[in-house]
Amino acid sequence: MFHFVDLVVILVIGLLIAGPKALQSMSRNAGKGVGQAKAVKDKVLAELPMEEISEISQKIPRIPLSPQQAVQMLLTPEQEKNKEKEERKESSPPSSAE
Repeated sequence: MFHFVDLVVILVIGLLIAGPKALQSMSRNAGKGVGQAKAVKDKVLAELPMEEISEISQKIPRIPLSPQQAVQMLLTPEQEKNKEKEERKESSPPSSAE
């Protein structure tokens, strides 16, 4: 996002405007805020039912993320159908004909 030189310039300007003690307390408070945000993110991710989400996402057809993917999906629908048939055959247990 930022380059190292940009951060140095921002810190120097902050040091000139706020002074060393105020800059130190602002930095400490910013660090605490980032830590709290990470803790909240981890808590939310821990509460998500990931197994259910993965099952649902497998049932939803693929959505193209770029024009190239959309064109590819339009040009090769037969290949995808064949892949789905093969996957179904592999997942079903083999029948014994003996």
